[in-house]
Amino acid sequence: MNNTLDIKLLGKDYRVACDPAERESLSAAVAYLDTKLNEIGTKTRSNGERLAVMAALNIAHELLAMKNTSPEDAAQAETAAILARINSIEAKLDESLADHGQTS
Repeated sequence: MNNTLDIKLLGKDYRVACDPAERESLSAAVAYLDTKLNEIGTKTRSNGERLAVMAALNIAHELLAMKNTSPEDAAQAETAAILARINSIEAKLDESLADHGQTS
């Protein structure tokens, strides 16, 4: 099996090392990060290194907050992350359909 995974963040393609057993979780992390980058970039009009630092800081804050929450709150946060991934996938599908002259 291939030990790399092709990913896309902010419309740019990257190839990263990835153990085959970790592909699904890394893909979920990519979707979450891409959503965060887009959200923060839209709100702050930041890009490049500043955007990456702001996203990292926001995600680190979320992680630390989750460590101090109840299991119920953690489940809600996980649900939010799943919804963010679904929204990211939906946006990619819409973009692909638009590129091919179809609408949803």
